[in-house]
Amino acid sequence: MGQIKGTEELTKTSLSPQESLLKVKKNNSSLVIGVPKERSLQENRVSLKPESVAVLVGHGHELVVESSAGKTAKFSDQEYSEAGARIVYSAKEAFESQIVLKVEPPSIEEIGYMKLDSTLISAFQTGKQSPDYLNELNSRRITALAYEFIEDKVGGLPLVRSMSEIAGSAVMLIAAEYLSSVSNGKGIILGGVTGVPPTKVVIIGAGTVAEHAARAALGLGADIQIFDNHIYKLRRIKHALGHQVYPSTIDSAILTTALKEADVVIGALRLEKGKSICVVTEEMVGQMKPESVIIDVSMDQGGCFETSKLTTHKNPIFRKFDVVHYCVANIASRVARTATIALSNILTPILIQIADHGGIEDMIFAQAWFMKGVYTFKGNVTNQHVARKFNLKHRDLNLIMAARF
Repeated sequence: MGQIKGTEELTKTSLSPQESLLKVKKNNSSLVIGVPKERSLQENRVSLKPESVAVLVGHGHELVVESSAGKTAKFSDQEYSEAGARIVYSAKEAFESQIVLKVEPPSIEEIGYMKLDSTLISAFQTGKQSPDYLNELNSRRITALAYEFIEDKVGGLPLVRSMSEIAGSAVMLIAAEYLSSVSNGKGIILGGVTGVPPTKVVIIGAGTVAEHAARAALGLGADIQIFDNHIYKLRRIKHALGHQVYPSTIDSAILTTALKEADVVIGALRLEKGKSICVVTEEMVGQMKPESVIIDVSMDQGGCFETSKLTTHKNPIFRKFDVVHYCVANIASRVARTATIALSNILTPILIQIADHGGIEDMIFAQAWFMKGVYTFKGNVTNQHVARKFNLKHRDLNLIMAARF
Protein backbone atom coordinates (compact mmCIF):
# COMPACT_ATOMS: atom_id res chain seq x y z
CA MET A 1 0.00 0.00 0.00
CA GLY A 2 2.85 2.32 0.84
CA GLN A 3 4.20 1.84 -2.68
CA ILE A 4 0.77 2.51 -4.24
CA LYS A 5 0.30 5.60 -2.10
CA GLY A 6 3.69 6.92 -3.13
CA THR A 7 2.78 6.38 -6.78
CA GLU A 8 -0.48 8.26 -6.32
CA GLU A 9 1.33 11.18 -4.69
CA LEU A 10 3.87 11.24 -7.51
CA THR A 11 1.09 11.20 -10.10
CA LYS A 12 -0.72 14.07 -8.37
CA THR A 13 2.48 16.08 -8.19
CA SER A 14 3.29 15.55 -11.87
CA LEU A 15 -0.20 16.60 -12.89
CA SER A 16 -0.25 19.72 -10.74
CA PRO A 17 0.58 23.08 -12.40
CA GLN A 18 4.24 23.92 -11.86
CA GLU A 19 5.11 27.54 -11.08
CA SER A 20 8.46 27.30 -12.83
CA LEU A 21 6.74 26.62 -16.16
CA LEU A 22 4.84 29.90 -15.94
CA LYS A 23 7.80 32.05 -14.98
CA VAL A 24 8.11 35.27 -17.00
CA LYS A 25 11.51 36.73 -17.78
CA LYS A 26 12.36 39.54 -15.44
CA ASN A 27 13.66 41.72 -18.30
CA ASN A 28 10.23 41.70 -19.95
CA SER A 29 9.05 44.31 -17.44
CA SER A 30 6.78 47.08 -18.61
CA LEU A 31 8.11 50.19 -20.34
CA VAL A 32 7.62 53.75 -19.14
CA ILE A 33 6.98 55.84 -22.25
CA GLY A 34 6.90 59.63 -22.20
CA VAL A 35 5.12 61.80 -24.78
CA PRO A 36 6.06 65.47 -24.25
CA LYS A 37 4.29 68.38 -25.87
CA GLU A 38 5.95 69.62 -29.06
CA ARG A 39 7.24 73.15 -28.57
CA SER A 40 8.50 73.96 -32.05
CA LEU A 41 6.54 76.86 -33.54
CA GLN A 42 5.66 74.83 -36.61
CA GLU A 43 5.12 71.34 -35.18
CA ASN A 44 1.52 70.24 -34.76
CA ARG A 45 1.96 66.46 -34.69
CA VAL A 46 2.27 64.15 -31.68
CA SER A 47 3.90 60.72 -31.59
CA LEU A 48 0.98 58.61 -30.35
CA LYS A 49 -2.78 58.78 -30.81
CA PRO A 50 -5.04 57.89 -27.83
CA GLU A 51 -6.01 54.53 -29.36
CA SER A 52 -2.34 53.51 -29.46
CA VAL A 53 -1.95 54.58 -25.85
CA ALA A 54 -4.81 52.23 -24.96
CA VAL A 55 -3.10 49.35 -26.79
CA LEU A 56 0.21 49.96 -25.02
CA VAL A 57 -1.44 50.31 -21.61
CA GLY A 58 -3.25 47.04 -22.35
CA HIS A 59 0.16 45.41 -22.82
CA GLY A 60 1.17 46.56 -19.34
CA HIS A 61 3.16 49.68 -20.18
CA GLU A 62 2.97 53.06 -18.45
CA LEU A 63 2.27 56.09 -20.67
CA VAL A 64 3.16 59.56 -19.41
CA VAL A 65 1.59 62.25 -21.62
CA GLU A 66 2.21 65.97 -21.08
CA SER A 67 -0.95 68.05 -20.92
CA SER A 68 -1.97 69.52 -24.31
CA ALA A 69 0.50 67.25 -26.18
CA GLY A 70 -2.23 66.31 -28.65
CA LYS A 71 -4.06 69.63 -28.76
CA THR A 72 -2.77 70.80 -32.17
CA ALA A 73 -3.59 67.39 -33.66
CA LYS A 74 -7.11 67.68 -32.16
CA PHE A 75 -6.64 65.00 -29.47
CA SER A 76 -7.69 66.06 -25.96
CA ASP A 77 -6.16 65.28 -22.59
CA GLN A 78 -9.40 63.53 -21.70
CA GLU A 79 -8.99 61.11 -24.62
CA TYR A 80 -5.47 60.23 -23.48
CA SER A 81 -6.56 59.91 -19.87
CA GLU A 82 -9.46 57.62 -20.76
CA ALA A 83 -7.02 55.51 -22.80
CA GLY A 84 -5.01 54.94 -19.61
CA ALA A 85 -2.26 57.57 -19.83
CA ARG A 86 -1.04 59.53 -16.84
CA ILE A 87 -1.37 63.23 -17.67
CA VAL A 88 1.47 65.41 -16.35
CA TYR A 89 1.74 69.18 -16.36
CA SER A 90 5.43 69.79 -16.99
CA ALA A 91 7.78 68.78 -19.79
CA LYS A 92 10.34 67.58 -17.24
CA GLU A 93 8.01 64.85 -15.95
CA ALA A 94 7.43 63.50 -19.47
CA PHE A 95 11.14 63.65 -20.38
CA GLU A 96 12.10 61.69 -17.25
CA SER A 97 10.53 58.55 -18.75
CA GLN A 98 12.50 55.47 -19.75
CA ILE A 99 11.64 56.02 -23.43
CA VAL A 100 10.81 59.47 -24.82
CA LEU A 101 8.82 59.78 -28.05
CA LYS A 102 8.99 63.07 -29.93
CA VAL A 103 8.38 64.26 -33.47
CA GLU A 104 10.78 67.21 -33.67
CA PRO A 105 14.25 66.65 -32.14
CA PRO A 106 14.32 67.88 -28.54
CA SER A 107 16.14 71.08 -27.66
CA ILE A 108 19.38 70.90 -25.68
CA GLU A 109 17.42 72.11 -22.65
CA GLU A 110 14.91 69.27 -23.08
CA ILE A 111 17.71 66.71 -23.41
CA GLY A 112 18.88 67.97 -20.02
CA TYR A 113 15.59 66.78 -18.50
CA MET A 114 16.22 63.19 -19.61
CA LYS A 115 17.59 60.55 -17.27
CA LEU A 116 21.00 58.99 -17.81
CA ASP A 117 20.89 55.91 -20.08
CA SER A 118 17.34 56.60 -21.27
CA THR A 119 16.13 56.39 -24.87
CA LEU A 120 14.98 59.00 -27.37
CA ILE A 121 13.00 58.20 -30.51
CA SER A 122 12.38 61.26 -32.71
CA ALA A 123 13.29 62.86 -36.01
CA PHE A 124 16.95 63.89 -36.35
CA GLN A 125 16.72 66.49 -39.14
CA THR A 126 20.35 66.56 -40.25
CA GLY A 127 20.09 70.01 -41.81
CA LYS A 128 19.09 71.60 -38.49
CA GLN A 129 21.51 69.87 -36.11
CA SER A 130 24.88 70.75 -34.59
CA PRO A 131 27.72 68.98 -32.74
CA ASP A 132 26.40 70.46 -29.47
CA TYR A 133 23.17 68.47 -29.86
CA LEU A 134 25.05 65.18 -30.27
CA ASN A 135 27.48 66.00 -27.47
CA GLU A 136 24.59 66.65 -25.09
CA LEU A 137 23.02 63.28 -25.96
CA ASN A 138 26.36 61.56 -25.38
CA SER A 139 27.00 63.36 -22.10
CA ARG A 140 23.81 61.74 -20.76
CA ARG A 141 24.57 58.36 -22.40
CA ILE A 142 21.26 58.54 -24.25
CA THR A 143 20.43 55.94 -26.88
CA ALA A 144 18.90 57.98 -29.70
CA LEU A 145 17.07 56.62 -32.75
CA ALA A 146 16.02 58.74 -35.71
CA TYR A 147 12.80 58.43 -37.69
CA GLU A 148 14.91 58.94 -40.82
CA PHE A 149 17.16 55.95 -40.10
CA ILE A 150 14.81 53.29 -38.67
CA GLU A 151 14.29 50.56 -41.24
CA ASP A 152 11.81 47.73 -41.54
CA LYS A 153 12.62 44.08 -42.16
CA VAL A 154 12.87 44.54 -45.93
CA GLY A 155 15.16 47.58 -45.79
CA GLY A 156 12.51 50.27 -46.24
CA LEU A 157 12.18 53.42 -44.15
CA PRO A 158 8.60 53.16 -42.86
CA LEU A 159 8.44 56.45 -40.96
CA VAL A 160 10.07 58.40 -43.78
CA ARG A 161 7.82 56.78 -46.36
CA SER A 162 4.68 57.54 -44.39
CA MET A 163 5.53 61.23 -43.95
CA SER A 164 6.70 61.39 -47.57
CA GLU A 165 3.35 60.07 -48.77
CA ILE A 166 1.63 62.85 -46.86
CA ALA A 167 4.08 65.52 -48.04
CA GLY A 168 3.80 64.35 -51.65
CA SER A 169 0.02 64.50 -51.55
CA ALA A 170 0.13 67.99 -49.97
CA VAL A 171 2.69 69.71 -52.22
CA MET A 172 0.37 70.09 -55.19
CA LEU A 173 -2.28 71.69 -52.98
CA ILE A 174 0.41 74.12 -51.79
CA ALA A 175 1.55 74.79 -55.37
CA ALA A 176 -2.02 75.46 -56.50
CA GLU A 177 -2.44 77.93 -53.63
CA TYR A 178 0.63 80.01 -54.56
CA LEU A 179 -0.10 79.95 -58.28
CA SER A 180 -3.51 81.48 -57.65
CA SER A 181 -4.34 85.16 -57.91
CA VAL A 182 -5.69 85.29 -54.34
CA SER A 183 -2.14 84.53 -53.11
CA ASN A 184 -0.70 87.18 -55.44
CA GLY A 185 0.58 84.40 -57.66
CA LYS A 186 0.78 83.92 -61.38
CA GLY A 187 -2.98 83.47 -61.66
CA ILE A 188 -2.96 80.07 -63.35
CA ILE A 189 -4.70 76.81 -62.54
CA LEU A 190 -2.58 73.82 -61.61
CA GLY A 191 -3.32 71.32 -64.35
CA GLY A 192 -5.03 72.02 -67.61
CA VAL A 193 -8.38 72.96 -69.15
CA THR A 194 -9.63 72.73 -72.72
CA GLY A 195 -7.81 75.11 -75.02
CA VAL A 196 -5.21 76.15 -72.41
CA PRO A 197 -1.70 74.60 -72.26
CA PRO A 198 -1.21 72.46 -69.13
CA THR A 199 0.89 73.61 -66.19
CA LYS A 200 4.48 72.37 -66.37
CA VAL A 201 5.73 70.61 -63.21
CA VAL A 202 9.33 69.53 -62.60
CA ILE A 203 10.03 67.08 -59.78
CA ILE A 204 13.64 66.54 -58.65
CA GLY A 205 13.85 63.12 -57.05
CA ALA A 206 12.00 59.92 -57.90
CA GLY A 207 11.10 58.58 -54.46
CA THR A 208 7.89 58.44 -52.45
CA VAL A 209 7.31 62.22 -52.37
CA ALA A 210 7.74 62.37 -56.13
CA GLU A 211 5.37 59.48 -56.74
CA HIS A 212 2.53 60.97 -54.69
CA ALA A 213 3.11 64.49 -55.99
CA ALA A 214 3.10 63.20 -59.56
CA ARG A 215 -0.14 61.26 -58.98
CA ALA A 216 -1.83 64.42 -57.74
CA ALA A 217 -0.47 66.51 -60.62
CA LEU A 218 -1.43 63.93 -63.25
CA GLY A 219 -4.94 63.82 -61.85
CA LEU A 220 -5.17 67.55 -62.49
CA GLY A 221 -3.78 67.26 -66.01
CA ALA A 222 -0.33 68.78 -65.51
CA ASP A 223 2.69 68.11 -67.73
CA ILE A 224 5.35 66.39 -65.58
CA GLN A 225 9.10 65.85 -65.86
CA ILE A 226 10.95 63.86 -63.17
CA PHE A 227 14.72 64.00 -62.54
CA ASP A 228 16.87 61.58 -60.55
CA ASN A 229 20.32 60.04 -60.90
CA HIS A 230 19.10 56.51 -60.10
CA ILE A 231 17.85 54.82 -63.26
CA TYR A 232 16.07 52.11 -61.27
CA LYS A 233 14.05 54.78 -59.41
CA LEU A 234 13.08 56.47 -62.67
CA ARG A 235 11.98 53.14 -64.14
CA ARG A 236 10.05 52.25 -60.99
CA ILE A 237 8.16 55.54 -60.83
CA LYS A 238 7.32 55.47 -64.53
CA HIS A 239 5.97 51.93 -64.12
CA ALA A 240 4.10 52.80 -60.90
CA LEU A 241 2.37 55.85 -62.37
CA GLY A 242 1.27 54.16 -65.55
CA HIS A 243 1.02 57.58 -67.23
CA GLN A 244 3.08 59.60 -69.64
CA VAL A 245 5.74 61.26 -67.51
CA TYR A 246 9.18 62.31 -68.70
CA PRO A 247 11.98 60.77 -66.60
CA SER A 248 15.53 62.07 -66.93
CA THR A 249 18.85 61.85 -65.15
CA ILE A 250 20.09 65.03 -63.49
CA ASP A 251 22.03 66.64 -66.32
CA SER A 252 22.70 70.35 -65.71
CA ALA A 253 21.85 71.44 -69.26
CA ILE A 254 18.61 69.43 -69.49
CA LEU A 255 17.57 70.41 -65.96
CA THR A 256 18.25 74.11 -66.66
CA THR A 257 16.04 73.99 -69.75
CA ALA A 258 13.25 72.26 -67.82
CA LEU A 259 13.44 74.81 -65.00
CA LYS A 260 13.15 77.72 -67.46
CA GLU A 261 9.83 76.33 -68.70
CA ALA A 262 8.44 75.14 -65.33
CA ASP A 263 5.56 76.69 -63.43
CA VAL A 264 6.16 74.48 -60.36
CA VAL A 265 9.38 72.81 -59.19
CA ILE A 266 9.37 70.25 -56.37
CA GLY A 267 12.67 69.38 -54.63
CA ALA A 268 12.36 65.85 -53.22
CA LEU A 269 15.86 64.39 -52.98
CA ARG A 270 17.15 62.68 -49.84
CA LEU A 271 20.65 62.50 -48.39
CA GLU A 272 22.61 59.39 -49.37
CA LYS A 273 25.81 58.60 -47.47
CA GLY A 274 26.05 62.20 -46.35
CA LYS A 275 26.31 63.61 -49.88
CA SER A 276 24.90 67.06 -50.64
CA ILE A 277 21.51 67.10 -52.39
CA CYS A 278 21.74 70.73 -53.55
CA VAL A 279 21.52 70.30 -57.34
CA VAL A 280 19.89 73.58 -58.42
CA THR A 281 22.23 76.57 -58.38
CA GLU A 282 21.30 80.20 -57.76
CA GLU A 283 22.02 80.92 -61.42
CA MET A 284 19.52 78.24 -62.53
CA VAL A 285 16.83 79.67 -60.24
CA GLY A 286 17.53 83.13 -61.67
CA GLN A 287 16.52 81.88 -65.13
CA MET A 288 13.12 80.57 -64.02
CA LYS A 289 9.86 82.27 -65.01
CA PRO A 290 8.60 85.10 -62.77
CA GLU A 291 6.03 83.97 -60.19
CA SER A 292 6.88 80.30 -60.71
CA VAL A 293 6.83 78.24 -57.49
CA ILE A 294 9.59 76.22 -55.80
CA ILE A 295 8.63 73.81 -53.02
CA ASP A 296 11.71 72.36 -51.30
CA VAL A 297 10.46 69.25 -49.49
CA SER A 298 14.06 68.32 -48.61
CA MET A 299 14.67 71.26 -46.25
CA ASP A 300 15.18 68.99 -43.22
CA GLN A 301 18.05 67.37 -45.17
CA GLY A 302 19.64 70.64 -46.28
CA GLY A 303 17.53 71.46 -49.35
CA CYS A 304 17.80 70.92 -53.13
CA PHE A 305 18.13 74.58 -54.14
CA GLU A 306 21.01 76.94 -53.46
CA THR A 307 18.48 79.73 -52.87
CA SER A 308 16.48 77.80 -50.24
CA LYS A 309 16.32 78.96 -46.65
CA LEU A 310 14.20 77.49 -43.86
CA THR A 311 10.70 78.95 -43.44
CA THR A 312 7.81 78.23 -41.07
CA HIS A 313 4.11 77.49 -41.39
CA LYS A 314 3.37 81.02 -40.17
CA ASN A 315 5.70 82.59 -42.75
CA PRO A 316 6.04 79.84 -45.35
CA ILE A 317 7.30 81.71 -48.42
CA PHE A 318 9.80 84.25 -49.64
CA ARG A 319 10.64 85.50 -53.12
CA LYS A 320 14.04 85.52 -54.77
CA PHE A 321 14.53 86.41 -58.47
CA ASP A 322 10.73 86.86 -58.40
CA VAL A 323 10.37 83.10 -57.80
CA VAL A 324 8.18 81.98 -54.89
CA HIS A 325 10.08 79.70 -52.48
CA TYR A 326 8.17 77.47 -50.05
CA CYS A 327 10.76 75.92 -47.70
CA VAL A 328 8.91 74.54 -44.67
CA ALA A 329 10.77 71.53 -43.26
CA ASN A 330 7.78 69.55 -41.99
CA ILE A 331 5.03 69.78 -44.58
CA ALA A 332 3.24 66.79 -43.00
CA SER A 333 2.50 68.98 -39.97
CA ARG A 334 -0.03 70.89 -42.11
CA VAL A 335 -2.30 67.86 -41.66
CA ALA A 336 -1.31 67.03 -38.10
CA ARG A 337 -4.09 64.60 -37.25
CA THR A 338 -3.51 62.44 -40.33
CA ALA A 339 0.26 62.51 -39.75
CA THR A 340 -0.14 61.63 -36.06
CA ILE A 341 -2.27 58.60 -36.89
CA ALA A 342 0.28 57.47 -39.50
CA LEU A 343 3.23 57.86 -37.09
CA SER A 344 1.38 56.13 -34.29
CA ASN A 345 0.46 53.14 -36.45
CA ILE A 346 4.16 52.52 -37.12
CA LEU A 347 5.58 53.29 -33.66
CA THR A 348 3.08 51.23 -31.65
CA PRO A 349 4.09 47.75 -32.89
CA ILE A 350 7.77 48.74 -32.60
CA LEU A 351 7.27 49.63 -28.93
CA ILE A 352 5.50 46.32 -28.31
CA GLN A 353 8.44 44.48 -29.91
CA ILE A 354 10.89 46.41 -27.73
CA ALA A 355 9.12 45.11 -24.63
CA ASP A 356 8.93 41.58 -26.03
CA HIS A 357 12.70 41.57 -26.52
CA GLY A 358 13.28 42.78 -22.97
CA GLY A 359 14.11 46.43 -23.62
CA ILE A 360 15.75 48.81 -26.09
CA GLU A 361 19.25 47.35 -25.83
CA ASP A 362 18.11 43.78 -26.45
CA MET A 363 15.93 44.95 -29.34
CA ILE A 364 18.89 46.77 -30.94
CA PHE A 365 21.14 43.73 -30.77
CA ALA A 366 18.45 41.27 -31.84
CA GLN A 367 17.08 43.17 -34.86
CA ALA A 368 19.52 44.53 -37.45
CA TRP A 369 16.80 46.64 -39.11
CA PHE A 370 16.11 48.40 -35.81
CA MET A 371 19.81 48.86 -35.06
CA LYS A 372 20.16 51.00 -38.18
CA GLY A 373 17.97 53.66 -36.54
CA VAL A 374 20.53 54.29 -33.77
CA TYR A 375 22.82 57.30 -34.10
CA THR A 376 24.03 57.64 -30.48
CA PHE A 377 24.50 54.79 -28.00
CA LYS A 378 25.75 55.14 -24.42
CA GLY A 379 28.07 58.06 -25.08
CA ASN A 380 29.08 57.21 -28.66
CA VAL A 381 28.03 58.47 -32.09
CA THR A 382 27.26 55.24 -33.94
CA ASN A 383 26.10 56.53 -37.32
CA GLN A 384 29.11 57.00 -39.57
CA HIS A 385 27.53 59.61 -41.84
CA VAL A 386 26.33 61.70 -38.90
CA ALA A 387 29.77 61.55 -37.28
CA ARG A 388 31.47 62.56 -40.53
CA LYS A 389 29.11 65.49 -41.14
CA PHE A 390 29.73 66.97 -37.67
CA ASN A 391 33.42 65.98 -37.48
CA LEU A 392 32.90 63.75 -34.44
CA LYS A 393 34.36 60.39 -33.45
CA HIS A 394 32.41 57.37 -34.65
CA ARG A 395 32.12 53.97 -33.01
CA ASP A 396 30.67 51.04 -34.97
CA LEU A 397 27.63 49.66 -33.19
CA ASN A 398 28.40 46.19 -34.56
CA LEU A 399 31.72 46.25 -32.70
CA ILE A 400 29.93 47.30 -29.53
CA MET A 401 27.58 44.36 -30.08
CA ALA A 402 30.52 41.97 -30.52
CA ALA A 403 32.15 43.25 -27.31
CA ARG A 404 28.84 42.78 -25.47
CA PHE A 405 29.01 39.05 -26.06
